[in-house]
Amino acid sequence: MRAAERPSGDTSAPQYLDRLRFPADPWRLVETEFSKDDLGVTETLFAVGNGYLGLRGNIEDGHDAHAHGTFINGFHETWDILHAEEAYGFARTGQTIVNVPDPKIIRLYVNDEPLLLSIADLIEYSRVLDMRDGVLTRELLWRTPSGNRVRIRSRRMVSFAQRHVAVMEFEVTLLDEEAPIAISSQLLNRAAGIDEYRANPTPNSGINDPRKASKLDKRVLEPRLHTGDDRRAVLGYQAENSKMTLAVAMQHTVDFDGDFDTVCEAEEDYAKHVFRARPRPGQTFTLTKVVSYHTSRVVPARELADRCHRTLDRVEAEGIAKQYEDQRAWLDGFWSRSDVEIEGHDDVQQAVRWNMFQLAQAAARGDGLGVAAKGLTGSGYGGHYFWDSEIYVMPFFTYTSPIIARNALRYRYQMLPAARRRAAELAQHGALYPWRTINGEEASAYYAAGTAQYHIDADISFAVDKYVRATGDDEFLSRNGIDILIETARMWADLGFWRKVEGKGESFRIHGVTGPDEYTTVVNDNLYTNVMARFNLRVAAKSLGKLRDRWPEQFEKVVARLGVTPDEVEEWERAADGMAILWDDLLGIHPQDALFNEREVWDLENTPADKRPLLLHFHPLVIYRFQVLKQADVVLALFLQGEHFTPEQKRKDFEYYDPITTGDSTLSGVVQSIIAAEVGYHELALRYFWDGLYVDLADLHENAADGVHTASTGGVWSALVYGFGGFRDHDDVLRFDPRLPEQWPSLTYRITQRGTRVRVTVRQESILFAIEEGPGLTVDVRGERHSLTQLQELEVPLDHQGERIPGAPDAQAFHGTVRADGTVITPSLPTSVTEDVEEPPTETQQLHMPES
Repeated sequence: MRAAERPSGDTSAPQYLDRLRFPADPWRLVETEFSKDDLGVTETLFAVGNGYLGLRGNIEDGHDAHAHGTFINGFHETWDILHAEEAYGFARTGQTIVNVPDPKIIRLYVNDEPLLLSIADLIEYSRVLDMRDGVLTRELLWRTPSGNRVRIRSRRMVSFAQRHVAVMEFEVTLLDEEAPIAISSQLLNRAAGIDEYRANPTPNSGINDPRKASKLDKRVLEPRLHTGDDRRAVLGYQAENSKMTLAVAMQHTVDFDGDFDTVCEAEEDYAKHVFRARPRPGQTFTLTKVVSYHTSRVVPARELADRCHRTLDRVEAEGIAKQYEDQRAWLDGFWSRSDVEIEGHDDVQQAVRWNMFQLAQAAARGDGLGVAAKGLTGSGYGGHYFWDSEIYVMPFFTYTSPIIARNALRYRYQMLPAARRRAAELAQHGALYPWRTINGEEASAYYAAGTAQYHIDADISFAVDKYVRATGDDEFLSRNGIDILIETARMWADLGFWRKVEGKGESFRIHGVTGPDEYTTVVNDNLYTNVMARFNLRVAAKSLGKLRDRWPEQFEKVVARLGVTPDEVEEWERAADGMAILWDDLLGIHPQDALFNEREVWDLENTPADKRPLLLHFHPLVIYRFQVLKQADVVLALFLQGEHFTPEQKRKDFEYYDPITTGDSTLSGVVQSIIAAEVGYHELALRYFWDGLYVDLADLHENAADGVHTASTGGVWSALVYGFGGFRDHDDVLRFDPRLPEQWPSLTYRITQRGTRVRVTVRQESILFAIEEGPGLTVDVRGERHSLTQLQELEVPLDHQGERIPGAPDAQAFHGTVRADGTVITPSLPTSVTEDVEEPPTETQQLHMPES
C-alpha cells in the first residue's frame, strides 16, 4: 500500500511485523519462532557482514534455505551479453557477484538423527541479531525422536576489526541421557552446482524479475588447490572469465572435557571436519570455527591461501575472546558517531538501528570498493554498484564515518580510466561513468533506463563535493576528487548545446537522457539532470579556483595532468548559468522534461493491485507514454538542489508529482518523506518514512529475499536527519529548520563536520546542540547564526515545526486543466487494464450475430 493511500490522519507506526514473533527491542532484532514460510526474508534480515564479506542468515544445518549466500564485495564473474539486435556502443560484458564457498554449514546428529529445523520438535527457539556487538546468536531446545532434550547454542560474526575473518561457534549440551553426537562442519562451493549432500540442489523458480541477478549457466570457479588436515582446510579458485582469484580457509578448535575424534576430507569443491563424541548429560561440546577469505584480481590462489593461513595464525594467537572484544569496540565507535535516537518508541528505534546497521554491513570494510545495491546480503541486481551509493549512502558516511565515504569515492576515482573510455565510445569528451557496474565497465544491457542516465556523473560529483566540504579533505580533492569533477564537467559541456528561444535568449540544453524516473526515458531537458549538471559544472570551476588560490602548486599539477585551460573553465560557468530549467506557466510547476506535460496521466487510483509494480506487468513503451513515475525525479532535485527553488515552487511541484508517483522503487519514499516534511505535509511525510523504514523488515516490495535495499537504508537516515531533523548543507554552514512529528517527544542525531561532532536534539519547543568531540563549529537555525563550543550546550527555542497540512495532495487537483494546445488533463489507463480481452467469434457465432 502506498503511503498516500493510507487513511488521512493515521500517523501511528504501522504494525507490519508480528510482534509475538519479532518483539520490539531497541538494540536487537529478535525472532522467537522458526518458520519455513519466509526463509528468504529472514535470511536477509539476519545476514551478517562487514562490507568485504557477507553471510546470509542461512541456518547452520543447510537443509532449509531459500537462497544460500556467501558474498565478497567486488568478487564477480563476467559473461557476454547477447543482444537480440546489436548496435554500436551497447554494453558487451555482464558482471555478476559470485556466491563464494559457503562456510556456514554445521550439521548436528544425535544418535545418528539429524537436526532439521523444519521438522524438529523444538521446545524453545530464539534467534537474535544484536546490533551493539554485531553477533548473530541462536538458541534451541530440541527434543530428539528418542526423547533426549538437547540444548544448542550458536554464534556467528563477521569481523569489522579484521575484514578477512568470520567466527562461528556451536555448542551442544545433552540434558537427559548420554548419547553419541556428530558435528559435521563444512566448506562447500555451491557455485559448482552441489549442496551439502553433494547432490544437485533444487532449480530456481525461473521468475522473470529484472531486479534479480543474472544466472550463470556454467561452472564459475575453477579449482586451483585443496588441502586439509585435522585442524585446517583450504580451497582455492579462479573465476573462469574474470580471472579473479580466491582462497578460503577454515580452522576448528574444540572445547570438550572428554574424548572425541576427528575426520577430515578435502576435495576440489568440498571440505569438512566431522567431530564425534559421546557427552554425558550436562556436558557441553563446543566447536569454534574461524574462516578467512582473501581475493584478488591478479594474485594466484596459492598466494591467497598463504594469506589465509597468516590470518588464521593471528586469530589463533590473539584468541577468540579478543575477536568479540574488538568487534564490540568497533561498533561502540560506530554508534557513538552514528546513532539516531527516537524517544519513547522502541519499535521505531529497533527498525532505525537495523537500517543503519545494514549500512555498516554493506560498506564499513569495503576499504576501497563500492557499495552494492544489496550490500552483501543477497545477489539481487547482480552485486552491482549504482548511483544509489553516492546519493543515498554516502551522506550517512560522510557525516558519521568519513573514512568509509572516502574509500568508496576513491573506488570511483579508480574507475575514471574506464569512464573516459566509455565517454569516447558514446562520442563524448571527458568521462561518463557506467550506470551499473562492478569492475568499472558498463553492464546495463537496457540502455534506455541504464546508460542514458547520464546524471550519474553529477551524482558522483555531488558526493565528492559533499565529502570535501564536510571533512575539509583538500588532499583528496587535489589528488583524486578534482579529476572526477573536471572530467564529468567536460562531459556535460560537450553533451549539451546552445539554443535560442524566441523572447528568452539562449539556453543550454541537454537532450536524449534519462532522469532518475525509469518510467520516463530518453527525454530532452530532464529537470533533475539539468539542475545536477549545472551543479557539476559550477563545482568543477569553483574547486579549480579554490586550488589555484589556496594551493597553487597542486593547481599547477592538475592543469598539467588534465590540460585544463581558462577558456574551458569559462565555458563550464557559462553553460551552468545558461542551463535550461523548464517552467510551465499554466500549471505553475517545473515539467519533468520537455514533453512530460504533453503525455496522458496514468490513473493510479484505479490501477488494480495485481498490476503493481508496473514494470512487471506492462511493456516499457506502454509506461513511457504516460505521466507516471517509478520514483521521485523532480522531487529529488528539490531536495538535493533545494537552495535554487522557492518554498512555493517546492510545494507546487510536490503536489503535482506526488499523486503520480507509484512507489515502485524503494528509492522514492524516503525522498518524498523529506520534501513532504519540508513543505508541510507532515502526516504524509511520516507515512512515507514508515514505508522506507520497513521496506525490508516487512518485505513491503516482496523481494527482500534478494537482499537488503541498501539505498533505502541510507535514505532512512536522510529522512530522519534532513527530513524531520531539518538539516541542510548547501554551503559550508550547517543549517537547521526541523519538522519533528507530533507523536515524537524528541529526535537526536549526530553530525560530524571537519573533526567536530555535534549532537542535535530536536524537541517540539526547541533544538539543542552539544559538542561531543572537536573544537566547535557555527550553525544556522532558521536564519540565525550560533557558535558552538565544548564549554556548554546551546538550546534554541522553536515556535513551530513548520506548517502542518493534513492528508496528502489532491490527486485530482490538476485534472481538467486545459493545456496550451487545448487538450484537457484527464487520467486514463492502458486499454488492457480496462477491457477484458475477448476471443474472436467462431465461424458459427459469426453466422448468428445480429445486424448492427
